[in-house]
Amino acid sequence: MPTNPIMNENFNIIYEDENLLVVDKPAGIVVFPEDKEENKTLIDLILEKFPKIKEVGTPPRYGTAHRLDKDTSGLVLVAKNNPSMEFFQEQFKNGKVEKKYTALVAGIIKDNQGIIETLIGRSPNDRRKQKAFGLNEESQGKRRAETRFLVRKRFKGYTLMEISPKTGRKHQIRAHFAHIGHPLAGDKLYGFKNQPCPETLKRHFLHASFIKTFLLDGRVEEFRSELPEELKTVINNLIE
Repeated sequence: MPTNPIMNENFNIIYEDENLLVVDKPAGIVVFPEDKEENKTLIDLILEKFPKIKEVGTPPRYGTAHRLDKDTSGLVLVAKNNPSMEFFQEQFKNGKVEKKYTALVAGIIKDNQGIIETLIGRSPNDRRKQKAFGLNEESQGKRRAETRFLVRKRFKGYTLMEISPKTGRKHQIRAHFAHIGHPLAGDKLYGFKNQPCPETLKRHFLHASFIKTFLLDGRVEEFRSELPEELKTVINNLIE
């Protein structure tokens, strides 16, 4: 049976059943290590509470069905056994998981809604970054990426967005909005030189706020995460 939300030292578990954890990840923590990582990762903290998840999947990701960037906060699905890991990875692979993010981008986006569709591949100039390429460009090493957006509110110099990625490429949202000239507020990697940043913002403004997915028993569940207080403060300061 689902549990009530549990507060851990570094993260919230907002849902749990026999197959799945839904974790509300704070910014500043890596989901699972890809390189040498000195600090505890999200999966390290989860394994302390749920050691059996070490039997799920393969290290270092174990049961994490997907990931968020270190400085992106919000919802992460963690499988508690191998059948559920396979199930949720297949759901993500086939585009059956609906995801929504809240983001603040630099500049004013005039269209109330839109679709960004490109190829995405590693940047030839900076191996830390991904880069968006035209759909007609040479596709070797690049994959199609689609991001849909709705404008929620415009401020002086910034636009608050609801973003729905239809594919799950690395850094997709960050690369796509830099591509159209509106990098995420606070994004040190994809932001433009001398790009303004809200005074209290200490990381890029991106929060995984909603996930809708099938569960193994055929039910459809929706999970939501409120905007963290630090990001609410940024918005409130822009309103003032």
